[in-house]
Amino acid sequence: MRPVFTKQPICTVITDITSPSHADAGRRFAQPSARFCEAWRLMATARAMANWYENHRNVCSRYVHSTSRGHEAIQVAAALHLQPDDYAAPYYRDDAFLLGLGLTPYELMLQLLAKADDPFSGGRTYYAHPSLRRPGFPTIPHQSSATGMQAIPATGMAQGILYLTRQGLLHPDLRPVVVCSIGDGAMTEGEVSEALQMAVLKKLPILYLVQDNDWAISATGAEMHAMNAWEFAAGFKGLRRLQTDGVAFVQAYEAVGEAMAYVREQRAPLLLHARCPLLNHHTSGVRQEFYRPPDEVERLHQSDPVDHLSAYLTREGIATHEELDLWEDEINEMIALEFERALAAPDPDPATVRDYVFVPTSITAEQGQRHPEGAENVLMVDAALHAIDELLSEHPEALLYGQDVGKRLGGVFREAARLAEKHGEHRVFNTPIQEAYLVGSTVGMSAVGAKPIVEIQFADYIWPGMNQLVEELSKSCYLSQGQFPVQALIRIPIGAYGGGGPYHSGSIESTLLTIRGIKVVYPANAADLKGLMKAAFLDPNPVIMLEHKGLYWSKVPGTAAARTPEPDRHYVVPLGKARLVQEAAPHHGKQGTSAVIITYGMGVYWALAATASFEDRISIQDLRTLHPLDWEAVVNEVEKHNKVLLLTEEPLLNSFMESLAGRISRQCFRALDAPVFTLGAEALPAVPLNVVLERAMLPTPEKVGAALEELLAW
Repeated sequence: MRPVFTKQPICTVITDITSPSHADAGRRFAQPSARFCEAWRLMATARAMANWYENHRNVCSRYVHSTSRGHEAIQVAAALHLQPDDYAAPYYRDDAFLLGLGLTPYELMLQLLAKADDPFSGGRTYYAHPSLRRPGFPTIPHQSSATGMQAIPATGMAQGILYLTRQGLLHPDLRPVVVCSIGDGAMTEGEVSEALQMAVLKKLPILYLVQDNDWAISATGAEMHAMNAWEFAAGFKGLRRLQTDGVAFVQAYEAVGEAMAYVREQRAPLLLHARCPLLNHHTSGVRQEFYRPPDEVERLHQSDPVDHLSAYLTREGIATHEELDLWEDEINEMIALEFERALAAPDPDPATVRDYVFVPTSITAEQGQRHPEGAENVLMVDAALHAIDELLSEHPEALLYGQDVGKRLGGVFREAARLAEKHGEHRVFNTPIQEAYLVGSTVGMSAVGAKPIVEIQFADYIWPGMNQLVEELSKSCYLSQGQFPVQALIRIPIGAYGGGGPYHSGSIESTLLTIRGIKVVYPANAADLKGLMKAAFLDPNPVIMLEHKGLYWSKVPGTAAARTPEPDRHYVVPLGKARLVQEAAPHHGKQGTSAVIITYGMGVYWALAATASFEDRISIQDLRTLHPLDWEAVVNEVEKHNKVLLLTEEPLLNSFMESLAGRISRQCFRALDAPVFTLGAEALPAVPLNVVLERAMLPTPEKVGAALEELLAW
């Protein structure tokens, strides 16, 4: 729906708009005069809203916001070319773009004022940060304010569209495209380059709309880069480039039309660079008078896009000055009324603050057969391989990608061996070395309906992907009020395994567990790996699957029990459920002579080896899922034994296990007969290469046994 005005418009505007043909993409109006009048209304509305916010800054600046002043022409031009089946990734200055899509000033004002009825986030995120899944509108997944971060999820959307088309999962008449809007200052972000690289490598249907106002807060273009975005894009072979004047609506509209027609028909990427003046503050909190010369601001106002279009309309005889003045009065009246209505809207209920961290999963109980009759023992690496094979066979929307998982190698641990041959190289494929894209692309993939499984080759290499994990994946569900949970399974081989050295042996779970909005799973045997892998894939939320390299092949002494009979193809283990690996004799618990080791991963096998000499006095609990934690099972074991040792492979200092120890100490204080003991690796910056030094750093069965002796002596 277009913005509704109470008075009869001067120009006839076509409001019953049917979906245009692909060959005439974006031509929504019967006559150019109607098109230009509608554009003027939208642009003038955006300007009036910005002016209102400035004139009422004592109220409007309570929450930080940016507006599109100076960018109205290119934004409205882009919006008017989008179709309901398309996708968009705006940036924080795109309120005119949103008006052009048909969102109302009232809706945007609800978000400006962080009201409960804000339809995008319920008052949780900033102005002009939509999460939009509404019939008749392009889809806009949630995105952060972090500059340039939208480029990877947007490109992931385009890659997902290409994949679903190849799989026959999209209607053959649909030719959706993605528009990624971005400021020129953000083009220097490394993650933007990763996105452009994948767009040309895979020939994806995406338009990168670069709005260049020559500022990035107080830094000018000359300070930020040696070339603008159009010049920079020349380095990406296969990326078509266009430039346009972002002030002149007619020229901008034609340029966007050409760009969209190319992307829609050729199914290939294009970058459109538009120069625009910044006619307002960077944000409501970073005001232009802090750093911009007044004469420069005054000079730029001579290039106001609304005034430019006004001059065109009067020059061409489409409207008179008097008609435009009347129309502007109507807009200002409407803005005042809508603002008062938004101001009176209720604030969010504090009781809802915990809602939508996750959306519910369908896997809430163990299903299938863990030990089918006649099942052979399998290695953990084979259990993982078989789980992915079955998922790809049963779910055509599923795909697997990462470094070296493709046909030639099938993973450096052979964890994807022969999958590409069986399921096709469009479903299982290698990617460039760009962890940010691996992580962030899952946001876009999930938004269009694909189900990505990606692999980070080693835990030590996750760090370039952390920005996307934190800013995009973890926050999407919460900030969109559950509209856009990210269904992604991210596999990460982890842990030390005998001489792997400082860049192939790290443990990262404590860092991951500080990120709210993701789930973290850490299986310790083949059956659990297969069951948890299936449950993680089916979970509609982002899940990190940590897979210990030392357990993959059961070659590390003492890890033979990681091999188990292979569960059937229907077996799933719900996330957030611990498992008792070994149970102490009940009479030891009653006598106060037992203890429980709570651990996960390789810690399970250190515990098993260490407790062999303690007869039946020690229980071992494998957490299996670190978040959500099975707190009920933890409390049950603590209360049963009254003495607990928390065991981890990570450096203990400031770790997840130290945090868990504090929680147990406080909430289970009356049940404890001794302090909560903890054991982990030495607090060193890296795992040393030499195996003697590695062993000195890590826990061992001997160290676990010594800790148990001390604990039981209490």
